[in-house]
Amino acid sequence: MLQCQPHYLTVSELLSMRFLASLLIGLVVGAAIGLYLGWVQFPAQVVNSPASNLTERYKDEYTVMIAAGYLGDGDLGGAVERLRVLGEQNIPAWVQNVTERYISNSRNARDIGYLVALAEGLGRLTPIMEPYRQVAGGQP
Repeated sequence: MLQCQPHYLTVSELLSMRFLASLLIGLVVGAAIGLYLGWVQFPAQVVNSPASNLTERYKDEYTVMIAAGYLGDGDLGGAVERLRVLGEQNIPAWVQNVTERYISNSRNARDIGYLVALAEGLGRLTPIMEPYRQVAGGQP
């Protein structure tokens, strides 16, 4: 008959088990503290700000999206109504300003084409916009 010899753990094995146990306990405690702080102590607060509070960059991006939608559906009145949420008094002048800023800053030609099409639909086509009319050509 074979007898089993008891296996004694070496110092390095004990240290490695202690390290893993400490790591696991640290992860659990850290996750618990993080969840408590994130959900109970300092929860996220939702603030419903109007679109007129957006910075100029985001207003410009919104205007480009509306201009792209205008190219897709040709609804000029709808585009103007969607732009009113930005709080600008003169929507055609706003679109012209954004378009000329995009052209002056050499922004994306496709975006400029969208803006030029909307500016043209609003009757605000300027000489600086003329070369970009071809980018939007062929679409409504």
